[in-house]
Amino acid sequence: MSENNQSRDVFAAIADPTRRRLIQLLAEADELPLHELTVHFDMGRTAVSKHLTILKEAGLVLDRKVGRETRFRLNASPLKEIQDWVAFYSKFWRTNMLRLNQLLEEENE
Repeated sequence: MSENNQSRDVFAAIADPTRRRLIQLLAEADELPLHELTVHFDMGRTAVSKHLTILKEAGLVLDRKVGRETRFRLNASPLKEIQDWVAFYSKFWRTNMLRLNQLLEEENE
């Protein structure tokens, strides 16, 4: 995907541990300004801002201006795509484990 693309894949956006931590921080707060987010990382404001931009492009973060400050908040609805994907594979593994259990029980009879 192009670096300038305004519509990022949610899976790609959460692939980075820094972005997952940003999501967690925003989930724990109503909204936070950049300087309050930056103190949680060993990187500068510019680097944190770039991660927030990627999350915004995926629709996971919303921002609003309050005076000279930009405040960020989580928009968790795009995470439903990930939840649905994981749920499919949870069902897959649950079904296969039941089959394996049945097979083992048949062998022990």
